[in-house]
Amino acid sequence: MRNKINLPPKHLLLVLGIVLIWGVNFVSVFIALESFPPFLLSAIRFGLSALPWVFFIPRPKAPWRLIIYYGLFNFALQFGFIFTGIHLGISPGLASLVLQIQVFFSMGLAFFFFHDRPSIFKVAGSLISFLGLGIVAYHVQGESTFLGLILMLLASLSWAAGNMLTKKIQSESPLALVFWGNLAAFPVMAVISFVFEGPLVIQNSLQNMSPASIGAVLYIVYFSTHLGYGAWGFLIKSYSTLVVVPFTLLVPLVGFISSAFYLGEELQSWKILASFFILGGLIFGLLERQIREVINGFRAKFLS
Repeated sequence: MRNKINLPPKHLLLVLGIVLIWGVNFVSVFIALESFPPFLLSAIRFGLSALPWVFFIPRPKAPWRLIIYYGLFNFALQFGFIFTGIHLGISPGLASLVLQIQVFFSMGLAFFFFHDRPSIFKVAGSLISFLGLGIVAYHVQGESTFLGLILMLLASLSWAAGNMLTKKIQSESPLALVFWGNLAAFPVMAVISFVFEGPLVIQNSLQNMSPASIGAVLYIVYFSTHLGYGAWGFLIKSYSTLVVVPFTLLVPLVGFISSAFYLGEELQSWKILASFFILGGLIFGLLERQIREVINGFRAKFLS
């Protein structure tokens, strides 16, 4: 059955709510990283997102192989890269912006796996947005921040792969997929944290948690993961990837605003310009039908 291509008002509000939750999430990650190293924070996130819920919610009716792949790409790899990138110095606002290249990865993977061919307007909108990402790359300075940029690009590729697996699994309960996907990611990241960060760092972090970091972790788990990814899985399953995914280009706008408000991140002119191009590309892709109508009307009036 083909996915629906038009969002009704209630689902439009739903996807905008997800955008708001995920935009603020980058500030929460920054705050949590003040108490926890990135791999440990990832393991805590996955563990709390999966337990005890998997004991009450049946596993999605899909092969274990697909659920494990989903957990690895959509959670272990994506958030391992995001948390490490922010830990290395890329700001929450920039992180939220760079991550949106997943739109281009998603379009490419959707075409390759599902023959979901993007229109010329979607391609043009992506190119407009790509100019904004190019502005970010030009202004990134410092080896650690540049490495953070690379990690964010890898995170975006992992997210795109997770979107494809979400459509392939077709879980009846998107939230169940979130629970069990986090369960698959949890032991992987726990082992990585133990090996690379070490038991002493883990013990010290758990003994010196600040109230702000605890609140940030709770937001990451119950708002960003449970609410955000549960609703996102429903939309990805119900609508074409090319309809839903472009809305994530609004996440960096929320990320910049929340980062400036809570963390004092400076909104330089180039960040505003980069956001303008990204938002412009989103609008161009979303208004495809209206643009076609204008073009057809122009042809009928002046070229007939």
